Amino acid sequence: MGRIIRLSVTVCCLFAFVAFPVACGGDKKEEVPVEKAKQVSKAKIEHTPEAKQVSNAKTENAPEAKHVSKAKPSPDKAVAMLKAGNTRFIEGISNHPHINLGRLIQSGKESQGDHAYATVITCSDSRVPVELIFDAGVMDIFVVRVAGNVCDVDEIGSIEYGLAHVNTPVLVVLGHTQCGAVTAVTHAIHGTGHALERNIPPLVDNIAPAVRRAISKYPELLGDSIIPNAIEENVWQGIEDLFMNSPATRNLVKSGSVKVVGAIYDVGTGKIEWLPDAKVDYIFKTVEANPARAMKAMASEGH
Repeated sequence: MGRIIRLSVTVCCLFAFVAFPVACGGDKKEEVPVEKAKQVSKAKIEHTPEAKQVSNAKTENAPEAKHVSKAKPSPDKAVAMLKAGNTRFIEGISNHPHINLGRLIQSGKESQGDHAYATVITCSDSRVPVELIFDAGVMDIFVVRVAGNVCDVDEIGSIEYGLAHVNTPVLVVLGHTQCGAVTAVTHAIHGTGHALERNIPPLVDNIAPAVRRAISKYPELLGDSIIPNAIEENVWQGIEDLFMNSPATRNLVKSGSVKVVGAIYDVGTGKIEWLPDAKVDYIFKTVEANPARAMKAMASEGH
């Protein structure tokens, strides 16, 4: 009798174990592994609004990705862009690029090193509006301006920054017609000059060798008739002074990553005369053979 009772209880228990899942709505479900269950749970949590806020906060506070510089045009391509821009300017069909609000917003967020395609050193003369004469805009040209477009310590330092840090592939040493600085130095050498403020003579003393060379080369030109030739010689003088005192620039030229060109802007027509590349090459080779040239490219102390 006892055995029959125990057997009955066992059967009832087995029936309850089998029947209960069916009575509650279906077959027995597949058991979910622990790791998979954790992943599902985590996914559900990550899609909640609170989790998204935390995720956004982490993203905003995370270190920025390393900046990757954009590709620049080749030196020859950059020169072609400048020439094309000047042609549009003198023909009255300028595009006026990169001068809208969008470009200003962009310049507040991005590096000029990703955009500027030329460094230009030119005179401070108000008749030489650099971006306009090249039909360029914001972040297109790294400009260095000084009376007489001379290349002395400050100007050369600025040029080095434009070439080595803004990564412009071309440097234009741009003189212009009717240059007051060259005219003043010419008059001084001719003995017809006038008194100058104390800081002007040391500013333009780099021009004197150019004027004397022009007088020597063209003895038939008297008085102010020598000035146009002196203006061109001053461009060559600036390039020579740059090469003599900037090993960094010479290294960039030797590597082929930078091209230096000379040019003269006509303030009366807007046209730029591009001087021969062969003369730049000759000056470069002459400087490279000069033992007096500066040899140390980098400053002694880091900045």
